[in-house]
Amino acid sequence: MPPLTARGSAPWYRQPWPWLLMVLPAIAVLAGFVTLWLAIRSDDGLVAGDYYRQGLAINRDLARERRTAIMELAAQVSVGREALEVTISAREGVRLPDRLRIDLAHATRPGMDRALTLVRTDGRYRAALAPLAAGRWQIGIEDEGGSWRLAGAIRLPEQSTVRLRSQSGEAK
Repeated sequence: MPPLTARGSAPWYRQPWPWLLMVLPAIAVLAGFVTLWLAIRSDDGLVAGDYYRQGLAINRDLARERRTAIMELAAQVSVGREALEVTISAREGVRLPDRLRIDLAHATRPGMDRALTLVRTDGRYRAALAPLAAGRWQIGIEDEGGSWRLAGAIRLPEQSTVRLRSQSGEAK
């Protein structure tokens, strides 16, 4: 039988309450060390070392959007099983290039992204295209010089055609 203290109870370290009260702060301290370890070990991909250059790129993108709106560009993108076709309309007097660049970026799988060069024939731009996986795809169309850009999204296989406009840059 354990020795009793002067009051007739067991010593404090044999009582459950002090240990229960110490467990919660101990877990918090342990979680803090785990968080510190994760913060030191992992790379913070959101911080850019060349933030100034990225800021200039944002300004360049805004200028491209303004040029696209001034030109009143609109495109209809049709994705087929073996080909991609783009029809572009513009304000009267705007000369469209003979070649376009189109970037197709899968929303969740960057390894599936594609970049194609479209060639104009009969007023439409066409390129061969292997079948795309189902899901949401971001579309970016621009001239070879990168002076303007149309952007939007398409959800395959539900949609096979999407219209891109210069005012909002979003698909309709």
